[in-house]
Amino acid sequence: MSPQYSLRSLLLVILAAFSANASNWLYLAKLSSVGSISEEETCEKLKGLIQRQVQMCKRNLEVMDSVRRGAQLAIEECQYQFRNRRWNCSTLDTLPVFGKVVTQGTREAAFVYAISSAGVAFAVTRACSSGELEKCGCDGTVHGVSPQGFQWSGCSDNIAYGVAFSQSFVDVRERSKGASSSRALMNLHNNEAGRKAILNNMRVECKCHGVSGSCEVKTCWKAMPPFRKVGNMLKEKFDGATEVEQRKIGSTKVLVPKNSQFKPHTDEDLVYLDSSPDFCDHDLKNGVLGTSGRQCNKTSKAIDGCELMCCGRGFHTDEVEVVERCSCKFHWCCFVKCKQCHRVVEMHTCR
Repeated sequence: MSPQYSLRSLLLVILAAFSANASNWLYLAKLSSVGSISEEETCEKLKGLIQRQVQMCKRNLEVMDSVRRGAQLAIEECQYQFRNRRWNCSTLDTLPVFGKVVTQGTREAAFVYAISSAGVAFAVTRACSSGELEKCGCDGTVHGVSPQGFQWSGCSDNIAYGVAFSQSFVDVRERSKGASSSRALMNLHNNEAGRKAILNNMRVECKCHGVSGSCEVKTCWKAMPPFRKVGNMLKEKFDGATEVEQRKIGSTKVLVPKNSQFKPHTDEDLVYLDSSPDFCDHDLKNGVLGTSGRQCNKTSKAIDGCELMCCGRGFHTDEVEVVERCSCKFHWCCFVKCKQCHRVVEMHTCR
């Protein structure tokens, strides 16, 4: 075998490994911008995209910066929601960005897929409403007078466009494989659950018009929930996720609860196939940083408590000085002046 052929084979293996994980596109979050793309060939150089995503990139150059923002939203929200857990959504500079945790069919992977698809739908919809994209704008289907008697006006969020783009971009790998494997079905289900967290929680925002602030006329529009609320809802779904297995019903392969005593999951629930590791020990190969050195709460009995967070290894206690604002006073007009107070507190970190 020639050296050139060996190198080419190695590259193909590496590319196949990168493409094996449908969440590799999250690597876009590491970029400072995708909006500066000036040539379609640049899409080929974006790390983490499979070929069909590269094709979508070429057809939707202006949307790709919103996809990048969606990836950033997803990672930041994941890290916020799991800040007090053993696995805290820490990212790597390699693919996949969450390590091999997301290559297994765990609860953690379920959450990552859900929050990621929601992040893209949210960011693209927000870009539509703010006039950043030529391909979409406000939701033109929301108009006229509502059954409640108020006038639809303003810019309603075009969530239909954002969801459709998320389905096309995020789901593409599972769709291209025919969505027949258990993991493909799991990913597709959780992707849709993430988008449902936005779709099913759209809210109506209104503004009153009239003399002296009276509400003689009220105009309203549809708006997405804050992304923090989306994260909160998906975190609740993570805690109550259903363990499933694949079964064939007729000619269709579906996921059903592994325990027949559990009620069937809904489209909004998260599902998983495999048990999670305990995340106690450092395992960089699998993207697990372990809990050594993590801060813990000595008085808590929950997962953020030192006993559970430190996996029974014990913890160190140090006294540290913190500086806080104190003795704040309002001065007319109009500013608040505070003093700086120093105090010593105990900080507990896992061994």
